[in-house]
Amino acid sequence: MLIGATALLLGGGGLAAYATTALAGNNTPDAAAGHSQHTASAFTLSCPDVGERLRQVPRSAKLPVSKGLSALDKQVHDAYHKMMTSGSGSSGDSVLNGLKTKRQTTIKMMVTAIAKDAKRPGYLLKMSGCTMKPVNEGAGEGGNDSTKSVQDGWYQGQTQNQTQGQETGQVQGQDAGQVQGQDPGQEQNGGQQQGQPGGPSPDDFVDINNVQPNADAPPFAAPQGDNASTGTFTTECGRNEDGHFNSDNVIVTPGVSNGAHHTHDYVGNKATDAFSDDNKLAASDTTCNNGDQSTHYWPVLRKLDGNAEQKPGAAQDANVGTTLTPATVTLTFRGSQSGEVREMPRFLKIITGDAKAFTNGTKNANASWSCTGFEDRQLKDKYPLCPQGSQVVRTFAFQNCWNGRDIDSGNHRDHMAFSDQNGNCPQGFQAVPQLVQRITYDVPQGNSFAVDSFPEQLHKPVTDHGDFINVMPENLMREAVDCINNGQECN
Repeated sequence: MLIGATALLLGGGGLAAYATTALAGNNTPDAAAGHSQHTASAFTLSCPDVGERLRQVPRSAKLPVSKGLSALDKQVHDAYHKMMTSGSGSSGDSVLNGLKTKRQTTIKMMVTAIAKDAKRPGYLLKMSGCTMKPVNEGAGEGGNDSTKSVQDGWYQGQTQNQTQGQETGQVQGQDAGQVQGQDPGQEQNGGQQQGQPGGPSPDDFVDINNVQPNADAPPFAAPQGDNASTGTFTTECGRNEDGHFNSDNVIVTPGVSNGAHHTHDYVGNKATDAFSDDNKLAASDTTCNNGDQSTHYWPVLRKLDGNAEQKPGAAQDANVGTTLTPATVTLTFRGSQSGEVREMPRFLKIITGDAKAFTNGTKNANASWSCTGFEDRQLKDKYPLCPQGSQVVRTFAFQNCWNGRDIDSGNHRDHMAFSDQNGNCPQGFQAVPQLVQRITYDVPQGNSFAVDSFPEQLHKPVTDHGDFINVMPENLMREAVDCINNGQECN
């Protein structure tokens, strides 16, 4: 019996969307596994993403800004939880007003910290308010965007991602990658028709057999042609057999525990957590071969079996289920379609994708989901339902153009960009090796898995993202670049 349904998009670009069900006396298997019945909500409430608008953050302000961003996310979490437990939307106005007040205080603190040693970013003070909008305007609900071909520029994030552009989450019509046939999950749903509280929903899944091939160009097709640097350098770092997990994000919220509000899966540098500076990373052991101390991390994938581990980044942040260990992890550096690549600087930090893409729109989204045997078909905002014997594949093709100066930037994006399909970098940027993280999983049949996310992002597949810190010794990076530019395959 449905007793309440509402949706609220809250916080630094976050969404809270839910519908509640009376569970008293509900003895269905789905309820027992943590899959209560719920329906799609009609509205969300959109808030500006403060972190995305940061430009110059002086060293003196890094920790206050990091704490501020984490506080904004915590405010989203708390408001989301309050709405979830209220039983109806009647408290929406009071929650919204209270959230705005908290955001104003937090953003003002961040602005004051930045202004001590840099130009005062007063424009941030206008970002405390939130507005209601229909759920179907969210990036994660754009069905026709779910299988966008790489040819249409989705993966490039508008290429010049360092400029302020409009979100690109609108429906684009019948492109080459559009889903054909029955509704997602019809034949392989494993009996789970209702989704789970806080996401994902059955509509987030699609049968890979009903997706048309759409990945015959970069970043999924390797560089080729007379001018291309066609070599590859593969680094072996294992599958996180050591169990290196935490809910920190040392790039986005350094110095703050549980800054991600979801659990990250790590390979490579063994010291990586919220408090790892460059010196600590350079002194750490690694799971990679050849002495590569680089850090690679991404949100864990969970089996939705109701397992609720009461800790930050897990059940305390609405991430429920058993963590799935990757079957394989492949980390490959590739060349450029237009010519040679140059070395990455040590400690270069890159994030690809957007953990808040469901509410921010697809401007920075770079998720790619597929199945082994079907990797010419890439999904952007749908999870794949794979046939028996086929593994789920997550692929992160990172930005491959560097501004030649900075190892990081205020919003952790502006110092990097994607090349166009011909391998040409934006003006002022230089081609560097493109990292491709490819992770495969054995998952249960049906819509029974999901990626960890911020609670308000509803575990939408479009929010998937990867992170990388280059801590290769300089001689190893030089070797990798020589290999790539000479057209060799090395590891």
